[in-house]
Amino acid sequence: MPLPRTLLARITLVVVAGMAIAQALTFMAIRYERGQAMQSLMISGVERDIASSIAVLDRVPAAERPEWLDRLERPNFRFALRGEVDTAPPETGPLREFVDVIATALKPYPVLAVGQVPSMREAVRMQVRLGDGSSVYLLARRVPMPVSEWVIWLLVAQLLVLGLCAWQAARLMTRPLKRMGDAADALGPDLRPAVVDENGPVEVARTARAFNAMQRRIAGYVQERIQILAAVSHDLQTPITRMRLRVDLMDDDLPERDKIRQDLDAMRDLVQEGVSYARTLQGSTEAERRVDVGALIRSIVNDYADTARPVTSTGDAGEPISSRPHALRRVVGNLVDNALKFGTKVEVRLSRIETAGGGQLHIAVLDDGPGIPPDQLEAVLQPFYRVEGSRSRETGGTGLGLAIAHQLALSMGGQLVLSNRPEGGLQALLRLPV
Repeated sequence: MPLPRTLLARITLVVVAGMAIAQALTFMAIRYERGQAMQSLMISGVERDIASSIAVLDRVPAAERPEWLDRLERPNFRFALRGEVDTAPPETGPLREFVDVIATALKPYPVLAVGQVPSMREAVRMQVRLGDGSSVYLLARRVPMPVSEWVIWLLVAQLLVLGLCAWQAARLMTRPLKRMGDAADALGPDLRPAVVDENGPVEVARTARAFNAMQRRIAGYVQERIQILAAVSHDLQTPITRMRLRVDLMDDDLPERDKIRQDLDAMRDLVQEGVSYARTLQGSTEAERRVDVGALIRSIVNDYADTARPVTSTGDAGEPISSRPHALRRVVGNLVDNALKFGTKVEVRLSRIETAGGGQLHIAVLDDGPGIPPDQLEAVLQPFYRVEGSRSRETGGTGLGLAIAHQLALSMGGQLVLSNRPEGGLQALLRLPV
């Protein structure tokens, strides 16, 4: 049987299953002990009643015996003056012990035959000879003593109460783990830690304090590296600008002038993208507001169309959503720019997917380029990563466009997924929560 996936369900299942087994064993032990005690009590009473009744029938005249049969009848035995015993006697078990006790109690009246009654549960027929030589047929039934129904319901109620207590105890144990998991998921690209409540038992409070301290250390370390990247990228812009001015003052007939200018332009683009990526990692102060994504995408596509770039849009975004418009514009712009580098035409496709959690808005940027090797689809989202071959340095770029788009998508609560199209080309799918 597969185990539940959550720790809360597993702990509850183990505890409740253990208690159910313990309750079942207790119930079986009580029922067995009660059965033994009631059997001894019942046999000791029945044997005396049967022996007394046989003695009465033996002492009354034979003509009056039929009148006494109804008087001597009891719920678990009765007598008859005619009949036969034509079945086999019980061989083992409590019924055999029941017969032996009655036969012993009937002495000196001999038991001539004993047979088990097939049509009645726990019943035997016995032929007893009286003092005048006539026979009396005894039908005796061993009546079990069942456990009262209320006892079973009481045990079920106890199990339910214990199961509820076990679930509550397991919930108290697993709730801090859930809070820490939620805090870890909430730690986004801006590295703003979600502080975990440090109240509760000693072990829970200590773990929460350690988790909060770990979040602060991680944020501090990453922030320090981001600041170094931003500072280096910013400071490099000044010497690059001076070098560019000096190249512009050089004679036009120098053969290396154009190559140096191209290298400086590439360095400038790399530095600018580095500064942009560092600012993206540091988080955005842009506030969320209602955005008509369809109108925003049409505006972006029109801007490309004004410069004769082959970019089109299809689909419908539906109702406005709450998002950061400048960040969204930049993500879509980076994806379109990346698609234009490798394809001859680009399509921005909008669709809205309704789900139980509220739905998603899909913005897919499609190109007809060479695509990306499947084993590198996730790697290209990392900063400064380039795909050799189909997407080499000859196409330009710094290797930061997709990384910036990926970080901005995460900061908006969305997800950027790359996949190769069956007909050729790349699909960059941006999923945004509605």
